[in-house]
Amino acid sequence: MKQEQIRDFTRRISQSNRSELVVVIYDIIFAYIKDAKEGLLAGDYESFRTALAKAQKGVEELVQSLDFRYEISGNLYSLYIFAKEAMAKAVIKKDLEELAGAEAVLMNLYEAFLEAAKQDHSNPLMQNTQQVYAGITYGRNNLTETFQEPASRGFFA
Repeated sequence: MKQEQIRDFTRRISQSNRSELVVVIYDIIFAYIKDAKEGLLAGDYESFRTALAKAQKGVEELVQSLDFRYEISGNLYSLYIFAKEAMAKAVIKKDLEELAGAEAVLMNLYEAFLEAAKQDHSNPLMQNTQQVYAGITYGRNNLTETFQEPASRGFFA
């Protein structure tokens, strides 16, 4: 994953509510899957294996966030385990076909969570973070983002 992507994900996480955070985790997983595909196609098995291990950690984060008081969590758990196992098989077989199955399942879930996030208007989880304003100024070939520091980022007594 490129440094620019990491900064973008970090910014999005700091501005996300619960639903948006799940969407960001899916985006991170898909970025690692893309890196894995590129690594395998380039013949770099080590980067393929490393990227898929990071994608599996993202799926594990989704598993850990499940609340089993709700019935749907059991269904999501099964799908997440399927995706993790398919990624493991892809690493063992060095094959993108197994990975395609995991990616398809995760993409369907991603689209559902994306719709749910559009309807969630709760406050961001992180407080006292930088405010990001995009579009105030433009560069020649890019959009410039401006960060505004809060008055205090420390503890309130």
